[in-house]
Amino acid sequence: MSAAPRRRALLLGLSAIVLLPASLRLTRAQEAPVVIPPPLKDLVQSGETAVVTLAGGCFWGVQGVFQRVRGVKSAVSGYSGGVAETASYDMTTRGDTGHAETVEITYDPAIVSYGQLLHIYFSVAHNPTQLNFQGPDRGTQYRSAIFVHSREEREVARAYIDQLDATGLFGAPIVTTLEPFEAFYPAEQYHQDFLTLNPDWPYIVVNDLPKIAALERLFPERFSADPVLVGTLVPS
Repeated sequence: MSAAPRRRALLLGLSAIVLLPASLRLTRAQEAPVVIPPPLKDLVQSGETAVVTLAGGCFWGVQGVFQRVRGVKSAVSGYSGGVAETASYDMTTRGDTGHAETVEITYDPAIVSYGQLLHIYFSVAHNPTQLNFQGPDRGTQYRSAIFVHSREEREVARAYIDQLDATGLFGAPIVTTLEPFEAFYPAEQYHQDFLTLNPDWPYIVVNDLPKIAALERLFPERFSADPVLVGTLVPS
């Protein structure tokens, strides 16, 4: 399918989302971000760049959040968890490919650490207690998952989840899975920078702009008003 028909299909799908009952459509907007402590354990990192791969529902909002974090060099929407042959929007939306809508975040560990990114991920970017859904979006492709690149990443993430569960601040257990990273496949061009390019789109207004506001309010020292955009770096 060419880019134009895919885009039309996407917009039709969004129209259906906007027409969902308010009890489903407003889930994220009605949720206050959870104020949580930072992780007690963090990675010891060196070098100019590192990568973390996170899934937390529709990638538009997750990408939009991390594009506005100081120290992030790029945040690309895409797919992880399945094989290359099914790494497309049309295939992933079926919910049976193993893929999750994912964001690959490249960052400068001298400015922002792995643990600090997880702090934002759990408190602002999504609700980690929702199993295989986020707000109005349903299916395993919207699961909460960290695709870990190393044993050390897994240990830090596991310790943080245990730490947060012990606080009881979420009111329900965290269901975020820790899955071995195997590959990341960038999403189609029309998905990149979607929040920034479509700030008035009803889905973005209801589900995602509150995340940006929460990032600025809860993490003012890490917030950047100028997002690091993907532009045309991925194929359409």
